[in-house]
Amino acid sequence: MNGLSFSEFCCLFCCPPCPSRIAAKLAFIPPEPTYEFVSDESGKCSFALSERAEWQFTEREKEFIDAFYTRTTRGNRIACVFLRCCSTARFTILFSHANAVDLGQMSSFYWGLGTRMNCNVFGYDYSGYGVSGGKPSEKNLYADIDAAWQALRTRYGISPENIILYGQSIGTVPTVDLAARYEVGAVILHSPLISGMKVAFPNTKRTWFFDAFPSIDKVPKVMSPTLIIHGTQDEVIDFSHGLTIFEKCPKAVEPLWVEGAGHNDVELYPVYLERLKQFITIELDN
Repeated sequence: MNGLSFSEFCCLFCCPPCPSRIAAKLAFIPPEPTYEFVSDESGKCSFALSERAEWQFTEREKEFIDAFYTRTTRGNRIACVFLRCCSTARFTILFSHANAVDLGQMSSFYWGLGTRMNCNVFGYDYSGYGVSGGKPSEKNLYADIDAAWQALRTRYGISPENIILYGQSIGTVPTVDLAARYEVGAVILHSPLISGMKVAFPNTKRTWFFDAFPSIDKVPKVMSPTLIIHGTQDEVIDFSHGLTIFEKCPKAVEPLWVEGAGHNDVELYPVYLERLKQFITIELDN
């Protein structure tokens, strides 16, 4: 029965789960905020990290970081940071992070990624994460990335062809949604998921009308060069998700399957930065 056991099949049709419950099972887990936005007398915000962030920017580095709020179409005020990592950057990476982290915890990674790739980095926190208002939900994920996209386009005047959309884990969900609607410089999907149901019920072989995060239905509409990255031993989002996304993506480039990597350690393998560097600095220039 489409890969479902009899009991699961009966459960789905007798009391099918709503998408919000699937989302809950995937577990939005906002951490305790690891940063704050401090406003001066003019209302300008600065990005202040707490001790929980395990990283502190130097005073010199802080000069290259903009922190501000923007508001989504659903009324939530979300936190955004723009890291000017490279004065000659061609691309800006719009990064949608994974589940149980916030901008404070990601800031050192953003800085390192930007400096190594010669890119600037725009990060934002989902509704209910960090100092962003509201609560995390699927609808808010889509509204959040839309607001971040609009802020990046209007506040900094960056053209779509100079934007790289990077999504990690749950962050691939809003990334695919946006990439299916706008053509951009490139897309990077790091540990992507097919859909919520296929994470909650791995043997499900079709998309149900009540599914959450149906990236598998959207990725065929992505018309930008797309690099897919996945660990072969991913214990959270099975490697098969990455393979299927790759097969369905019309503009997929040579993927990076990190042999032996799990869900949270792909970045620790040297091949990760090597493949990103090749993609961004060589393949996108051709």
